[in-house]
Amino acid sequence: MQDKQAYLDAIQLVLDEAKAQGASACECAMGVEAGLSASVRLGEVETLEYHQDKGLGITVYLGQSKGSASTSDLSADSIKQTVSAACGIAKYTAADECAGLPEKDRLAWDYPDLDLYHAWDVQAEQALELAKECEDHARAFDKRISNSEGATTSSHRGNHFYANSHGFIGHYPSSRHSVVCSVIAQDEQGMQRDYWYTASRNPKELESMRQIGETAAKRAVARLNARQLPTGQWPVLFTPDTAIGLVGHFIRGIRGGSLYRKTSFLLDSLGEQIFPDWIHMDEQPHIKAALGSAPFDSEGVATQSRDLVKAGVVQAYVLDTYSARRLNMETTGNAGGVHNLTLESSGHSYEDLLSQMGTGLIVTDLMGQGVNNVTGTYSRGAAGFWLENGEIQFPVHEITIASNLKEMFKGIIAVGNDMDHRRNIRTGSILVDKMTIAGE
Repeated sequence: MQDKQAYLDAIQLVLDEAKAQGASACECAMGVEAGLSASVRLGEVETLEYHQDKGLGITVYLGQSKGSASTSDLSADSIKQTVSAACGIAKYTAADECAGLPEKDRLAWDYPDLDLYHAWDVQAEQALELAKECEDHARAFDKRISNSEGATTSSHRGNHFYANSHGFIGHYPSSRHSVVCSVIAQDEQGMQRDYWYTASRNPKELESMRQIGETAAKRAVARLNARQLPTGQWPVLFTPDTAIGLVGHFIRGIRGGSLYRKTSFLLDSLGEQIFPDWIHMDEQPHIKAALGSAPFDSEGVATQSRDLVKAGVVQAYVLDTYSARRLNMETTGNAGGVHNLTLESSGHSYEDLLSQMGTGLIVTDLMGQGVNNVTGTYSRGAAGFWLENGEIQFPVHEITIASNLKEMFKGIIAVGNDMDHRRNIRTGSILVDKMTIAGE
């Protein structure tokens, strides 16, 4: 990859060229990435991929008319042609009073170093060996592990740049490393698959290959001899990897695009109690080395810690500059998504939640897209485990769980302290008082 100064020079050329071609404002974003991905299956090399990418996206404004174009060629001639293409598009687009750059005072003029880059000098041979070791542990864990979908070691690093004609130029490096393993368990009743993965910006914080492989195998074996359930209403416990999706539906409901288009079940929910009064949800974008951290959003707006839900009441929406203007509000620094959105635990351990639920369904896997963001209707295929008297009785599959998201949010009984830190939404298990379970 070229050095950082070469990219900064290319960005400055974009801004200068846009001004020379008559643009009233301009912004550009550049991503420079490189990485390695190595996969094995049944002990044999499956794939080995190197990638090195760069892309420059340019947006210009002619008054309130907007045009965008992109290129991966950073030569001076290519940049001039790309700016010209963006200006040409802007000449034909309708003016939009909400279009334009973020307000100058919202930009991250002084942003922190969040320790997001940790190099991993892993070579192809070592990456393949790690993947093989992980899969070997999974396959040796139990004789019922009959097949494998493979294991993959990945290491990616990048540099993120954003600049605009307010004079702002920001950039930061980042890394993300992961290992994933997926295996198939089989007995006389049939086959079940499951997986596990680890992810971190720092390779030293990845789980061991033994831990990943054995967890994947344990999860697959536990799903054997799954049954259906009779239809009825029962409490439902979402484990962290499925609870993340539940929180994600709330975020989509308060996202600016859904709100100004009036396609959200949470219209006009600001100041409304959506959750029980003990629920607290906040955004923490400056946690050092966390996977969801960022010093500024994809528009250069400074990120900051803030409450989204306090005492169960919606405190703020998730807005970029355009949606904020459509709603007569201010951007919340969420162009590109949320940053370390955290649902605070009620202090219960996973075991506490099982005991509190007593009898009901543990959901470990969700299928299908049966969630309506306009009405809040929720209906998805699910798999997991049936619980009685606080003890797991048997695995469950081929069922559907259904309710309405507002009812589910109001019906949250507890949130576990078993928080999943592998994504930009962070939550423990979520216990919901009741849902309709459709099975036999």
